[in-house]
Amino acid sequence: MSTTMTIRLESELKERLDKLATATHRSKSFLASEALREFVELNEWQIQETLDAIGEADAGDFASETEVTDALSKWQTPTK
Repeated sequence: MSTTMTIRLESELKERLDKLATATHRSKSFLASEALREFVELNEWQIQETLDAIGEADAGDFASETEVTDALSKWQTPTK
């Protein structure tokens, strides 16, 4: 099921979308919908991760000094 939404685009962006639609043999609607889907999925994930982290911080769920040191030591290069 789909619905219709009207958006305003800068003329340059619309021209670029037109060219991309022609080059890919896809409709502008399809390309715009896919772009919005990817944008929403990415931002939903980032927002949820941030909210989860805030909840953990509010609950005092922090890594211990030993856990931080152990994690950082995995990324250090050995000295000669």
